[in-house]
Formats: sequence, C-alpha cells, structure tokens
Amino acid sequence: MHIDWWTLALQTVNALVLIWLLARYLFRPVAKIVAARQQVAAALMADAMNAKAAALAERNKAADEAARVAQQRGDVLAAASAEAAALKTSLESAAHADADRLRSAAQVDIASERQAAATADTERASRLAIDIASKLIGRLPQETRVAGFIEGLAGELAKLPDVTRAELAQDGAMLRLIAPRAMKDDELAACRAALARVLGRDLPLTITVDPTLLAGLELEAPHAIVRNSFRSDLAYLQSELLAHDTDHA
Repeated sequence: MHIDWWTLALQTVNALVLIWLLARYLFRPVAKIVAARQQVAAALMADAMNAKAAALAERNKAADEAARVAQQRGDVLAAASAEAAALKTSLESAAHADADRLRSAAQVDIASERQAAATADTERASRLAIDIASKLIGRLPQETRVAGFIEGLAGELAKLPDVTRAELAQDGAMLRLIAPRAMKDDELAACRAALARVLGRDLPLTITVDPTLLAGLELEAPHAIVRNSFRSDLAYLQSELLAHDTDHA
C-alpha cells in the first residue's frame, strides 16, 4: 500500500485549520452562549426558588394569620359565652332576690295584718272587759268608792322617794285630790289624816270630782302623781293584755 505523505500532511493541516476555525468561531461563541444561557437559567432558577420561598412564606404568613383570626374568634366567642353565662347568673340571682324580697314583704304584710287584727281583737276584748268591770263597779255602794281607797292612796304615797315626798306642796302649792264623787266631810278628814301620817305634815288640798275614776282616789302634785283608782287599774290591765298578746302573736 502506497501512502502519500503530502496528501496526509495537507489533510492534517486542513483538519487542524478546521478545528481552529471551529474552536474560534463556533465552539467559543457557543460555549459563551451556553454559559450565558446557564447563567440565565441559574438566575431564573434562583428567582423561581426565591419566588417559591416567598410564596411559602406568604402561605405560612396567611396560615398564621388565619390561625390568629381563628384564635381571636374563639376568644371572642368564649368571652361572649362567659359574659352571657355571667349575665344569666346575675339575672337569675336578681330574680331570686326579687322573689325573696317579695315573699319577705308579703310575709311581713301578712304578719302585720295578723298583728293588727290580733291587736284590734285584744282592744275590743279589753274594752269589753273594762265596760263589764265599770258596770260591776257602778253597782258598788257609794261609800265604798272612796273610803275603801284612802289607805291605799296613803300606801302609794309612801312608796314615793323621800326627795319627791319632801317636794310635795312646797311654796304653798295646792295639791289636787281627785275623787269619783263629792267627798263627805268624814271621808275628807280621814284622807287628810292618812296623808299627814305618811308625810308628817298636813297638805293643802283642793278637791276635784271626776266620775271616770269609777272608784278610788288620785293625788296630783306639780312633780308627782299618786294613783289608787279603778281607772288606773283598768288602764294598767288593758296595757298588760295588749303587751301579752303582742309578745305571743
């Protein structure tokens, strides 16, 4: 086989020139284009990654905001429920308090009405008893209505404090002796003697007739009153009856 070295050399040179031309005018620009495309692609990828990260961050932010809103909504609902429960409890308490107050007021009114009725019954019974006693006393002899109470009046006078008895009839003041009828001379003398025996001195007396005494005597001075009469006894009895009924109502 015959090899033409010149032809081979020329082909080699042509190949080298072609490679140099391709490398200079094709491969380098293409490499630059590819590199630029890679940079652009890398930039696009970076932008995409940044956009993706921003989207994820925005989504997470939206999720957090939604969770916060849901939490606030739950808090508002819980607060509203608690406020409604508290209002319900307050209204129920107020209703119970009003009911208790009305019940207490009704009980007080009922008790007051019962007390008033009992007092009225007692007063009627007391008046009836006093009327009966007055009628019975009215049947007593006239003499017993005065003479029988002289010593009792002297006894009541003796119960006064010493200072009060010493002040009786000072400065010449007249004492009023009250009787249910006009006193006879012997009755008046007996009364003066009984009073003088207690006080150790005579008293200036003025006589007053008051039939409402029924029976008995009363002595009135500026600083003291001595009672020994059916009128005072009946008044005391009436007050005791009223007090007894009030205590047991």
